[in-house]
Amino acid sequence: MTLLVLGLVLFLGAHSVRIFAEGWRQAMVARLTPNGWKGLYSLVSIAGLALIVIGFGAARQQPVLLWVPPVWTRHLASLLVLVSLVMIAAAYVPGNHLRARLGHPMILGVKVWAFAHLVSNQMLAEWVLFGSFLVWAVFDYRAAKARDRAAGVAAAPGRLGPTLLTVAIGVGLWAAIAFWAHGAWFGVKPFGR
Repeated sequence: MTLLVLGLVLFLGAHSVRIFAEGWRQAMVARLTPNGWKGLYSLVSIAGLALIVIGFGAARQQPVLLWVPPVWTRHLASLLVLVSLVMIAAAYVPGNHLRARLGHPMILGVKVWAFAHLVSNQMLAEWVLFGSFLVWAVFDYRAAKARDRAAGVAAAPGRLGPTLLTVAIGVGLWAAIAFWAHGAWFGVKPFGR
């Protein structure tokens, strides 16, 4: 569990600099240059992600049961992950209605993804992992919206074509993950055992 927590501190810590230390971040960008800052940020994030993967895998070998979720929570989680993947896709498809309406669909997608995994999982390591991401996403979304208000950011209106493409990409990602990748990568099949 120690490696998992250390990985979360590094990964989410790097991703929290804009939440808690925007002035320090700007000073570091000026000192290191934008590319130097991106390089340092990437190295810390990659190290954190590697520790999360290794630590989560190790923690799963010594599971600590917290509760037994009802079967219906798996179905709810699948539906919520579908919604989250459409939101995540909206962050990358320019000109879609979801991005225009939500402002920061990637962060909201992470929030929904983390919540979905919390309601359907029962082990301590899973709650530490997904709970950490949920708490981070709540604070990050609030900070991002505050930055937008301070800067007077107004969303460009969305168009139907990019919105339909966003939904198609999100549904395609969901199908690939639900019916293949989740089982292949994590050993857990959302539909069936």
